[in-house]
Amino acid sequence: MKTPTSPQKPRTSQRATERGKEAAVQRTHRQANDLPPTVLDHSEALLKPAPQDASSGMKRAAEAPSTQDYFDYQRDFFERTILFWDTLRQRANNMLQHERAGLPPLLDFKYETLLDARSFERPVNYALLRITEIDGHCWDDCVDSAKPPVIIVDPRAGHGPGIGGFKRDSEVGMAMREGHPVYFVIFFPEPTLGQTLADVLHVLRRFVEEVALRHPGKPPVLYGNCQAGWAVTLLSADCTGLVGPVVLNGSPLSYWAGESGVNPMRLSGGLLGGSWLAHLTADLGNGRFDGAWLAQNFENLKPEKAIWEKYAQLFTNVDSEQARFLEFERWWNGFYFLSREEILAIVENLFIGNQLEQGVFQICQGCTADLRRIKNPIVIFASYGDNITPPHQALGWIPAVYSDTDDLKRAGQRIVYLTNPHVGHLGIFVSAGVARLEHRAILESLADIEALAPGLYEMKIDNPSGDPDCHKPSFSIRYEPREVEDLKADYPEEAFERVKQVSTFNEALYRAFVSPWAQALSTPWTAEVLKWLHPMRSSRYLFSEAFSPWMKGVSVLAEPLARTRQPLAPHHPLIEREREAAGQVTHALGRLREGRDAAIEQAFRLMFQRPG
Repeated sequence: MKTPTSPQKPRTSQRATERGKEAAVQRTHRQANDLPPTVLDHSEALLKPAPQDASSGMKRAAEAPSTQDYFDYQRDFFERTILFWDTLRQRANNMLQHERAGLPPLLDFKYETLLDARSFERPVNYALLRITEIDGHCWDDCVDSAKPPVIIVDPRAGHGPGIGGFKRDSEVGMAMREGHPVYFVIFFPEPTLGQTLADVLHVLRRFVEEVALRHPGKPPVLYGNCQAGWAVTLLSADCTGLVGPVVLNGSPLSYWAGESGVNPMRLSGGLLGGSWLAHLTADLGNGRFDGAWLAQNFENLKPEKAIWEKYAQLFTNVDSEQARFLEFERWWNGFYFLSREEILAIVENLFIGNQLEQGVFQICQGCTADLRRIKNPIVIFASYGDNITPPHQALGWIPAVYSDTDDLKRAGQRIVYLTNPHVGHLGIFVSAGVARLEHRAILESLADIEALAPGLYEMKIDNPSGDPDCHKPSFSIRYEPREVEDLKADYPEEAFERVKQVSTFNEALYRAFVSPWAQALSTPWTAEVLKWLHPMRSSRYLFSEAFSPWMKGVSVLAEPLARTRQPLAPHHPLIEREREAAGQVTHALGRLREGRDAAIEQAFRLMFQRPG
C-alpha cells in the first residue's frame, strides 16, 4: 500500500513566555478547547517543554542544579503531586456524576430529539437529534437552506455518543459553521432486549428517510466515525438514491488487512479462539456486553500511553493539562453496553468473518450487503498514525470489491481518500486542528467531489499559510488519480480463513454446552456487580472521596494551592531531567510492548499459517 513519502511532523504550540497571569489564563482556556494527546495517539508531547509561566527564570540545560534548585524542585514536585491526585479525584467524581445522570450524550451544542427509536414497533436504543444552536446562534441564523444536511453517526464501540461534537471545533461545529443543517445519531447506555444489528440498520434507514423528507432534493451527507463507518456504508448500499456523499473517518471495512509488526489487533480473534469469549462475556452480563472491555482492548494496544505517558504528561504539566485531561476523560470513561445479539453479529461477521468486503454480509433474511451497489461518492479519511484503523483496513476493501481501476470506472463510482501522516485514531474525528482543516476542506469540496469523473482519487490539501482556520482560496485542493491495484495489500488470507473455521467450531461448542449454564447463573444483580468490578471503572471511581474518604484531604490541600501556585520554569534543569526520565520509561514500556506484539505474531503464524 502506498505510504506518504515525507510525513510531516506534528506542529508544536509556541512556548509560554512571561507575559503575566492574564496571558496564562487565556492560554489555559485555549488549551481546554482542544483534545489532549490520547492514549491512542502517536504523540511526543511528553518530551515537549510544559507551557507554564516561569517563576524562577530560564536556565540552561547543561547548567548544574544548585542547592536552591533542589529546594525549588521539591516544593514544585510536592505541589504537582497534590494537584495530580486531585485531578484523579475530580475525574472519579465526574464519572460517578455522569453515571447518576444516566450517561447522557456529551454534546456541546443545543439540540432537540426528533425520533426516539425506543418507542418504535421494533424498539432500538437509538435516537435522531437535530442540532439547533451553535455559539449562541440558532438554526435560522447559521443554516444555509441551499446546502445539504449532514447526518453524523458516532461509533458504538464501548463509549457513549458525543465524540463527534463534544467541543466547538468538531465535526458538528465545522458542519454548522459551513452552513449545513446538522443531525446527530445517538444511542443510549442500555440496549433494548434482544435488539439485533438488523434492527439497528433499519432504524438508521428510517432516520435517513426522516432527514431526507425535511430537505427535499438535497440528499443528506452521511458522516460515519470509526465503527459507525461500516453502518453508514451499509446504509449507502441499501439507500441508493436516498443519500448523498458518504464520509468515512477512521472506519475499518477490511478487518483482516494490516501491516506485520504494526497492527496486532487483527490477530487477537485467532489467539482467543474466536467469538466464544465475547459470547461468554455477554452471557455473564445477563445478555449485555460491557463496552468497558472494548475500551480496555484499545488501551492494551499502546500500554505505554495508557498506563504511563498519559499520567506522566498530566503530572509534568498539571497546570496546563488538567482541564484538557478532565474534558477528554468525561467521554473516555463513559462505557455503554451492546446486546448479546449485536456483539456476536459484529464479531462473527466483521472482526473474524470479514464478510463485508466479500459481499456475503447478511443484514437480514433475503438481504445481503453488496458494496458495489453504492453509487454515491465515498470520501475516506485515514491516518498513518492510527493503529486501530490503519489505512490498510480503511482502504483495503476497494481492491476486494473492484478488480481494477477500469472496473471501478465502469461501476460509475467515485472514491476519494485523504490521509494524515501522524494523527492518532481519535484525532481523526476529534482533533481541533483536523476539524478546522481537513473536515472543513471535505465539506467545502463536496460539490467538486460529486462532479468528478468515475475513478479513484487521492485528495491533497495545499495550505501554504499553515493556518487551519483558513477557507478557500487560501488553501487549494487537488484530486490526484490513483490506481485500485496499488491499494491491494498482501496478508495471509488463508490463515484468517482458518481462524474463522476455528471460531465457528468453538462457538458451536460453547453455544451447546456452556452458554445455557452461564445464562442460568447470570442475574441482573450479578451483572451489575461485574460491571462495577471491571478494572476500567474501579481504577477510576476508587479515587473519589465517596469510596476513599482520605481523598477529601487532597481536595482541601489542592484548592488553596492552585490559587497561589508558582510553577517552575519549563527549562528548570530538574524539570528537564524529570521529563527525560519519563521519556525513558515510555521508551522502555514501548520496547516491551513491541516484544509482546512480536510474540503474538509469531504465535499466530505457528498456529494458523502453513510453512512457506
